[in-house]
Parts: sequence; structure tokens; C-alpha cells
Amino acid sequence: MEQMELIILETSDVHGSIFPINYGTNQYADVGLAKVASLIKEERANNEHVLLVDNGDLIQGTPLSYHYAKINSHRPNPMIVAANEMKYDAAVFGNHEFNYGQNLLASAVKESSFPWLSANIVNGETGEPFFGKPYIVKHAGDVKVGILGLTTSYIPNWEQPQHIEGMRFNDPVLAAKKWVGILKEQEKADIVVISYHGGFERDLETGEPTETLTGENQGYQLCLEVEGIDVLLTGHQHRQIAGKTINGVIVVQPGKNGVVLGKVSLQLEKGEKGWHCVQKSSELLSVTDVEEDVRLLEKVEIYEADTQEWLDQPLGKIEGDMLVRDPIGIRLEDHALTEFINQVQMKAAGTNISNTSLFDYHSPGIPENVSMRDIVLNYVYPNTLKVIRITGRDMKEALEQSAAYFDHYDGGEIKINPAFLIPKPQHYNYDIWEGIQYLIDISKPIGARIVKLEYKGKQVEPGEEYDVVMNNYRAGGGGNYFMYKNKPVMKDISIDVSEIIANYILENNVVKATVNQNWKVIY
Repeated sequence: MEQMELIILETSDVHGSIFPINYGTNQYADVGLAKVASLIKEERANNEHVLLVDNGDLIQGTPLSYHYAKINSHRPNPMIVAANEMKYDAAVFGNHEFNYGQNLLASAVKESSFPWLSANIVNGETGEPFFGKPYIVKHAGDVKVGILGLTTSYIPNWEQPQHIEGMRFNDPVLAAKKWVGILKEQEKADIVVISYHGGFERDLETGEPTETLTGENQGYQLCLEVEGIDVLLTGHQHRQIAGKTINGVIVVQPGKNGVVLGKVSLQLEKGEKGWHCVQKSSELLSVTDVEEDVRLLEKVEIYEADTQEWLDQPLGKIEGDMLVRDPIGIRLEDHALTEFINQVQMKAAGTNISNTSLFDYHSPGIPENVSMRDIVLNYVYPNTLKVIRITGRDMKEALEQSAAYFDHYDGGEIKINPAFLIPKPQHYNYDIWEGIQYLIDISKPIGARIVKLEYKGKQVEPGEEYDVVMNNYRAGGGGNYFMYKNKPVMKDISIDVSEIIANYILENNVVKATVNQNWKVIY
């Protein structure tokens, strides 16, 4: 009986990482496509039949990708230059592919020597796949392998409307049922692989829900409800998952930033009815102690040099202390860093109330001598600002949502609510406000922790209206802040927040670090 082995390699959530570097410290780090490329070359050398898929969130996430998108986009996209060099077979659209707008995304797709797939992102008028290709069929010997691309349908809750204009994001499960049928019946695919930029909404062992079932992550549902899938490549949640099978479907998820490479091994046999899979396994290959691919780095060296020069541009000085020494402490009481960001947002928007969050648990703060590197290290996403009109009731509800970040205080160590850590760390969903006065009592039950809420010395009334500036992700309801959805937008500021912060420092030259203690966590 004829047999063969098929290897499927996956990257996901690379987020602009090519070089093995931590851009904040400029120190060497075990990350990036250059290291992953070496692993891929080894797999191709050892195996005859290898397919390589990127599962989304490729072109955004580092100063390198930001500098290209905002300052230096007359060249080909460096992420695509690297991906072409690595000879991907296909890529799938992630939610962050849309962050820089349709023009830059269209250029990236055009520059790619491989197809980009998404079966559930369709033209809002015709219902046809917006980007043309829902799937591809690859041949491994005489084995036909269908690869179907799916993208989380939750994107309209986060993305700027103009960046996804003309698109409709259909339910991935319904799309999969349609297109897997086509792959099996019309294309006669022997093996079906779904590459889904989304994760798992349930515990992989018990099937119990692990998050609010919004439709952001439907990997478990795909495995249960769609017949004919052999392999499910996942991402979005930045988890490292391997060695798991759900309803006969082998799954894998390779973390973020290229720290590991996902690998699926399929043992195939040819019978009377054609090829079929007799054994499946998945594993994660670490880039630790792997030498980077020098040839790949040479291809994008000029982008890195320009980025480093830009990052080292001096902007001004901080008078006082804006460094973060205690990651939990900055979330327990007012701090100069968050107060500064909120003040910049209020000045840019002309409002009296603002909220912001720290995207990384270990945001370092801003040193005395400020460079662009310090700004992008503390504000890592290409968010813009919106001013929305909310009620006092909305404000209280939003603050209670943030207050749920803390686990119930029982007299010991202050702990973070596991719901903000598992399955994906969500430190960015804890907001800190300026312009109001409030207290969070974490000894009280979730939903009843805001024990003081005032504006200009008076209690915030449920029916009163307030204009609040926040980032566009939050203003659209991102992070389960559903109270903000469909609120009147009073002002839309389309400049990136990191750019607004940098310009503020440039204009003022010296910025004083202040802390007015307008809020605090008590217990």
C-alpha cells in the first residue's frame, strides 16, 4: 500500500517581527521570521512534501512595520519581502492586516508571490469573496490538499470603518460548511486544512466556555460542526497549542512574534478510494538557539537601518519621574505615565474626560531623555482617537468592566482576574481614566466595585451625558465594552496616538510629570 508523509508548517501572529531583536531594549531576542526561516529550511531539507501557511497578523506590530507603513511605504512591504523569500504557499488575513488601511493591504497582497485567502470576508454587495480566493488546492505528489482561509468575524467591532469599507465579515463556521463541501465534492481534495485567524472559545479538554461567546474565537465550534476537516491551524489568541485533537481534527497554534513554528505531520495511505490520513500529530518547534537566516536579513537590512535611525530621534525631556517600576502598582493608583497619555488625548480632542490603557503588562514608562523608541515601546498599537458621547450609566458600567480586572481581594496578595489572563492576556482591557474622580473597591463583588464616581466634584448621574476621548478600538466596543457600541461620535481624530504623543513632546520640549491622584484601588 502506497504511503507518504505530509508536513504542514504554520506561522501566525508574527506581528512585524523579522529580526531577532527586542526593539525596546535593542537587545538580541529569540523571535522573528529570520529564525523561523532557518527551521523551515531544515524541515524542507528533511521532508519531501512540506506546505507553509501564514495564519494572519503578519504586517503589523513592530517599529519596523510601523515605520514602513507610516513613513517609508514607497518600497515593497518588508514583511512581504521576507515572506516571499521564505516561499509561503498561502497566507490568511488577520484582524491587524487592516490596521493601516485598504491601500497598504492591497499593495501587500499584490506584492506577494503567494495567494492570500479568506472565505468569509465578502463583498458587502455581491456576497463574493472580497479578496478573490477563498481557498487553494496544492499537490503533494498526487495528493490534493485543500487549504481554506477564514478570519475572525469580530473585526468590525475593532477596526476603523474606512479600513473595511465595502466588506462583510460572515460567520466562519457557516462559510467553512459551504467551502469545505466544495473542496471535498468539487475539487476532490484528499486532505482539507483550515487556516483560521481565530482561536478557541472553549477549554480544549472539557469543552467548557473560556470566554464570552461573542464569535471572536470559534475554533472549537469549527471542529465540532464542520465535517471533513483534517487540520485546523489557529492563531489570534497568541497561545502555544500542540498535540491536541478535537473531534478528530488535529489543531495547532504557534504563539506570537515567531517564537515557535507550528508543525503538523500527517501520515497518509492510498486505498481504493484515494488518499486518506491514518495518523496525525502536531508540535511546536522553538527558535531558541536557532541561527537566523542571514540571506533573509540581507533582503530587509535597509528597512531595519532606517527604522533604527528613526527610533533614536530625540524628542524632548521629561521633568520628573514617568518610569514604571511596579506593573501592578501602576494599575492600583494614579501614575504619571497614564496621566500624561490621558492629558495628551484630552488636549488633542478638546475634551475634559479621557481613558487609556497600558497595552503591555510590563510597559516601561518614559525616561528623562525621550526618543521615538520610548513612545512606540509604551504605545505599541496604531490606534487613533474618537470622542464619543456616553451617559453616566455607561461610564459606571465601563468602570465596573475595568474593575473586573482584579480578582476578589481576600486579604492577601492582589491578583489579576484569570479571565484577563486566560486563554489570552488582556491587560489592554483595563482602562485608566482622567477628568473624573473614582474609587475601585476590590473587596466587593465584580459589578459593584465603583464606590465613588464624580465629575468636577459632583456625583456622576446615570442620565447625564459626557464626551469622552478614547482609542478607536475601545470606542467601537472592543474588549467587551459593549456600552460604547453605536454611541454618537462627536469627533474622529485620524492621527495615530503614538504620533500625537511624539508631537506633543516635540512641541513642548520639556514635559512635567504630574500625578493628581484622581483615582485609586482600595480594599
